[in-house]
Amino acid sequence: AQLQAYGGGLVQAGGSLRLSCAVSGRTFINNLGMAWFRQVPGKEREFVAASSRSGNRPYYTDSVKGRFTISRDNAKKTMYLQMDRLNPEDTAVYYCAADSGIILSNIRSREGYYYWGQGTQVTVSS
Repeated sequence: AQLQAYGGGLVQAGGSLRLSCAVSGRTFINNLGMAWFRQVPGKEREFVAASSRSGNRPYYTDSVKGRFTISRDNAKKTMYLQMDRLNPEDTAVYYCAADSGIILSNIRSREGYYYWGQGTQVTVSS
């Protein structure tokens, strides 16, 4: 599978953005556990949100709970991250990731994902 993330940009604090991650290739998206991670310079890539293969339960890091929503449209082979009430601490490069063999104990771990998109920059101004 190939992943392409897009939708980043510059937004003021309190604003919203929706990121998309398009899946191409012969892999069926409903066979994939998928996630969003983010990274700022000098820091490790951190988990943001994940959707299990069934898509019926989302997982979030505490700092985005209640503000971000992960979802997927299997027909469009696309995963989304709706980001509301953004603040400057959300500024980062956001990456989408996927793996067909992800297990719940690894769903928040970078090491659990084999496929990665190229990243899209999100900048939140104060």
